[in-house]
Amino acid sequence: MNQERKSSILIGTDVAIDFLRGKQYAKSLLEQLWEEDRAHISILSVYELLAGMRDEEEKATTDFVMACKIQNVDLSVAYKAGEFYRKYRKRGKTLTSIDCLIMATAACRNLKIATRNLKHYPEGNLLEVIRLKNPNSPKKKQT
Repeated sequence: MNQERKSSILIGTDVAIDFLRGKQYAKSLLEQLWEEDRAHISILSVYELLAGMRDEEEKATTDFVMACKIQNVDLSVAYKAGEFYRKYRKRGKTLTSIDCLIMATAACRNLKIATRNLKHYPEGNLLEVIRLKNPNSPKKKQT
């Protein structure tokens, strides 16, 4: 039996927040990734989660982070992030440093990014960004 290997996933900060706030799509996704040992999180997303959490959210946030494989930034990621930043700046699109570093982490570690913030990661084709639908977003009208 020739099964295609599933990619490991770098959990975007937005998806992590949705999980911590009890959003069903995020809960289902994370439970599957943890069961399959495919859940990763950038150290930069850890920073964003810790910086934005309320005091009463500390235990749940820590438990979430500890359930994921933490991806640190190293020299290869920093170089790749710089390349992404320059590439998109030349095209008139300014990305944040954190988003460039997260995108570079995924590119360097052969991970896919789980995010709803597709505009933050324009290298979608390279990274094969998972497109998650936010169940609370308004439906677009078909024309």
